Parts: sequence; C-alpha cells; structure tokens
Amino acid sequence: MKQGLVSQPIECESLDHAIDIFFQKGWTDGLPVVPPTKDKVLRFLDAAGLEPGDLLGAIPERNRVFTAEKVAINAVMAGCLPEYFPVVVAAVRGISRPEFGLHGVTASTAGAGILMVVNGPISEELGLNNGQNLMAPGYRANATIGRAVRLALYNLGGREFDRTTLGHPGKYTFCFSEQDSQWEPLHVVRGLPRETSAVTVFAAEGPNQIQNHSALKPENILNTIADRMRALGSFNMGGDVECAVIICPEHYQTLIKGGWTKKGVQEYLFEKACRPLADLKRGGLDETPLTSEDEEKMVRAVSAPDRILLIMAGGVAGRFSACMFGWFNRKMSRAVSESIGPPCAGDT
Repeated sequence: MKQGLVSQPIECESLDHAIDIFFQKGWTDGLPVVPPTKDKVLRFLDAAGLEPGDLLGAIPERNRVFTAEKVAINAVMAGCLPEYFPVVVAAVRGISRPEFGLHGVTASTAGAGILMVVNGPISEELGLNNGQNLMAPGYRANATIGRAVRLALYNLGGREFDRTTLGHPGKYTFCFSEQDSQWEPLHVVRGLPRETSAVTVFAAEGPNQIQNHSALKPENILNTIADRMRALGSFNMGGDVECAVIICPEHYQTLIKGGWTKKGVQEYLFEKACRPLADLKRGGLDETPLTSEDEEKMVRAVSAPDRILLIMAGGVAGRFSACMFGWFNRKMSRAVSESIGPPCAGDT
C-alpha cells in the first residue's frame, strides 16, 4: 500500500506562477522546471515500485538523505517521464555508495560532473542516445535523467556545499548509453550480467575530444588517444585516478578490423598513456630538482588497465573519440556500476 507523501503542498495561481516560485526558492539549476504535482510524483514512485519513504542513499558527512519521494519530485522537475525514474533511482544509489565519495566529489573546487553510462535493454526501451551528438542536446532521456540527479544533489544534498572553481556543462546533465558492438559492454566488463540493465556513475571532468582522421593503423589511433590521456594538469597525472575513454564508431571499426578487444585497448592505453617524471617537473607540476633518473621514471595516467572505463559510442561519421579525466584519487572516489531495478549481486 502506497504511503502518503510528506512534502508540503504549495498553492500556485498558474503554471507561470509555479515556475517562478521554484526560481524564487532557489530550487532550479537556472532553467525552468516542471512543477511536481502529487499525481506525477506518485506515478514516478509506482514506476520504480517504491514507497515515498524508501531510502535510496545519503551523504553522511552532511546528514542529508535521499528518500524516494524527494528524488521523484526532482525527477519530475527535471522533465523525466515516469519510466525514466528507475534509472535515476539506480544512479542515486550508485553515487551514495561509500566508494563513490559523493561528499568530496560535489564539494571539491575541481567541479567534477557525474557521468552516467547506461547499458542493457533499458537503453533502447527509453530511447537513450548512444550515437550522433552523443553528449549534446536533443534527447529527452539523456537530458532529463542526468538533470534529475543534479537537481537531487542540489536540492537534497545541499548546493551550498558546491565550491567549484569553474565547473563544466556536464554538471547540468551528463548521461548517455553505449552502443552494442563486438566488445563487451561496460557493465559486463565491470562484472554485471549481460541481460541486466545498469548505470555506471563516474566523477568526471568535461570531455576532451580527440581527433585522428589520418591513421589507418589501430596503434596510431590509440597513440593519439594516449597522448591526450597523459596531459599535464589533470588529476590523472598526479595520482591514482580512473579515466573514461569513448571510442567513436569510425575508430572502433579500424580497431575491430585489426582484431583489437576492449581488454587489448585498455592494456595498450595503459602502457602508452604515460610520461617521464621529468616532464612533470619541466611542466611545473613538481618543483623538486630535476635529476637524471627522472627521465626514466614513468608516471602513468592510470595505475592499471581496468581503470580505463572504455565505452563505444558516438555518431557514425567522424573520427572523434574522447577522454574524461577522473576526480582526485581512487582512494576518495571510484566509478560504481549499479543495476537498474532490484539490487544485483554483481553491483560494483
């Protein structure tokens, strides 16, 4: 039996008045929101099989919690459809896991966004974009699922904790799905069953586009990607941090014709995405005196191949891949893959 909602109703004279009230109270991300009526919130809860008081997660450092009712309200405000809500629920559960380090991620001056990669049957069912204009506007599911999580963070987790220096557009929304391919999908690589729908959440900087239109050899495409992954000024060259890499379809086709697997790509990028400690010193990231040994001591962008989150997605035309650096240190935040629906034993 569905419990009653605990949120206090707000009387509004009109739709415009309702939208203005949300701006006045500081409950939006700067864009208009959909007023969350009681009927809409209940439909969202029904879609996920949740009671209003069900606890989805928390930020213990702030004494803040995410109840199903409050998250559903923010999902309605974001413009979601009820059938999107199970994805939002899984994402909130994922970012609430201790290993994600939500407090640090959302309070840091570094301003990471929350990248969400959806895999499994639900991607097609909801019409999530995994192709052309992958990380750009135009798709309701992509735009509103990511926005719902951000609004929940602001309105429930406390926007006053966000100390970001610059931020990036992905903090409005940062959600897409992976294309089916000959490679293992991301959630399977991370230990979940193939038939499961899942969302992987990752604290990420904005996307770095990587073009290589000339290479005919797979290794040369990967060399270009590795070069971007080892850029000075990212957390990846200063500590043990994960990195997300999107391989576009044209680059994927060259790689697959050369017999490259996901694991093989991860291992190659791990080996090549590095630079001598001397480079960090010449680049000003390390002000200790330069020694001859520094030319031989390598600093890697990731500490192991499986710390590269490899995703195949994007438009069929154009040889543009991308990488997204991670946040601070794996001891503080790691990617989490969460099944959509009832919790799964393989959630990581």
